[in-house]
Amino acid sequence: MSSYEQTLKLFILYLKNEQEIEEPNKVKAGHIRQYVRYVQERGKYTVVRNEKSRKINWPEHRTDYQKKVSNVTINNYLRNIKVFFKWLHNEGEIQKNPLETIKQIKTVRRPKEAITEKEFKNLLEQFDYTKFHGYRNKIIVMLLQDTGMRIGECLALKVDDIDFKHKMILVTKTKGRKERYVYFSRRMLRELKHYIKFRDRYTSTKVLFPTTRNTEMSVHSFEKQLKKAGSRIGLSIHPHQLRNNFARQFLMNGGDLYTLSRILGHSSVTITESAYLDLTHEEIAKKYQNHSPLSNWKI
Repeated sequence: MSSYEQTLKLFILYLKNEQEIEEPNKVKAGHIRQYVRYVQERGKYTVVRNEKSRKINWPEHRTDYQKKVSNVTINNYLRNIKVFFKWLHNEGEIQKNPLETIKQIKTVRRPKEAITEKEFKNLLEQFDYTKFHGYRNKIIVMLLQDTGMRIGECLALKVDDIDFKHKMILVTKTKGRKERYVYFSRRMLRELKHYIKFRDRYTSTKVLFPTTRNTEMSVHSFEKQLKKAGSRIGLSIHPHQLRNNFARQFLMNGGDLYTLSRILGHSSVTITESAYLDLTHEEIAKKYQNHSPLSNWKI
């Protein structure tokens, strides 16, 4: 919601200041194309929707100030704007959707780096297990790697969402608002049970991973703590990398795309296929050797 709001407010500001347009039915496809060029030329953080915020956020002091806005970011802007104008069209507020002919910019996909077993082990060792917040963060990292959940889904979990008997968790706060189950290993089963006993000494809240104030931890707060832990071992890490790493390892261990798609909560298998793009030639070769028809036939 924050992303949509930011995108639309900056776009509306552009329409008003650069095109003198304040009515959605006056927006044409040409205005959208001009806006794309405008964003490409202006650079990062050079435009703010509220000038007063400059004295609070000081964008000029950022290391990436005025640097080129990536095509991936621009495509995200276009996607957000498209959703808004599609809604306007469906509601009858505009007769024609000006974004129907607007296509996304071609981008070169950069493969995501895998987190190795050694790196993951070193990362876990950065958390102080003797303190509640350190032990909590360790278990969160392990659960993300073991289930492929999004960090927002994980932090919203309640203790009652866990089915220890069948080793699965009901995820209710999903991106598509569609409940689903994720599954965890026997190792994670032991870790979760031990953590909950430890957790119960400090809190009575139903939230599985609460803050020290017994509230639900924010995504931003965890991202910051994870980044800090990674920096101590020279590892640049974000929670979504653990989700991607789960998908990668699931495929390498013989898992199929359809099952992976269900676990990740993707709307279609085609979205999940992108996980294959991150496999290296060596990983594909290893996966092939494990599944070669001739090698598995008794001939």
